[in-house]
Amino acid sequence: MIAYTVVVWLLCGLITQNLWIQFACFGVTSYLMMVLNNQNALIRIYSRMVSCAFLILSCAACFLITDIRGGLMQLLVVAAYLILFQSYQNRQAIGIAYYGFLMLGLASLACPHILYFIPLIWLLMATNLLALSCRTWFASLLGLLTPYWFICGWLAYQHDFSPLIAHFLPLVEFQFPIRHTSLGMNVLMTCGVLAICTVTGIIHFIRKSSYDSIRIRLLYGFFIWMNLFAFALLAFQPQHYDILLRIIIINTAPLIAHFLALTSTKITNIAFMVLTALILFVTACNIWNISYPF
Repeated sequence: MIAYTVVVWLLCGLITQNLWIQFACFGVTSYLMMVLNNQNALIRIYSRMVSCAFLILSCAACFLITDIRGGLMQLLVVAAYLILFQSYQNRQAIGIAYYGFLMLGLASLACPHILYFIPLIWLLMATNLLALSCRTWFASLLGLLTPYWFICGWLAYQHDFSPLIAHFLPLVEFQFPIRHTSLGMNVLMTCGVLAICTVTGIIHFIRKSSYDSIRIRLLYGFFIWMNLFAFALLAFQPQHYDILLRIIIINTAPLIAHFLALTSTKITNIAFMVLTALILFVTACNIWNISYPF
């Protein structure tokens, strides 16, 4: 999968467009996905399927690779997951809550729409991570605001808060009427593939979740609710597809990996081949569209 990923990046302009910073962010993010799987034992057998699924799904959305801000945001969100999952059943995990939300605060500097997910993450901390208390909530709020504390100090020194206001303005800008056709066929195909993988992963996990521990069920519930919320935002505000697709890929990778790694019936083997062929087809179409845009 690493070799396949490098080939896709080369075809998308890794060298010709000097995408080395983006590639470095993607490499670190992929490594953190592997660590996330290993530390939390997301799949009950030894498997690299989570990181492999992340690689192949990210390559399918190869039209996103030129965006440095999106790459940084994705890296920081995975880092936030990695930190926050350590707070499981620990309502005194003040430091973990602070540093986890510090990552989300830094991610919101790159892409302010990450702030839409903050109330949901607080709710999931209470229901799935079982780690929300008054102290951890206050620590998380402090972590979220820390980057803006330093920025406000600099802007106060400059006597100009207009950049901060401009940063938050996109949060209240909504597109009506909603026009999904404006995304282009390549984006719609990619969204369709991710939706198929998400639905397949969710159905499989619901059916087979009794074989996993309670902790893994709750962590996968975290992925599922984050994914469903991201898809809902994508349906109502498709102009933010570049941010939302990255969030969807992060949460879809464990779901589809669980399905692929833990099933071996005739039907699921056929499904594996069909999904692989479909993802490769979409990837090829997106690479072609990057090289020869219509």
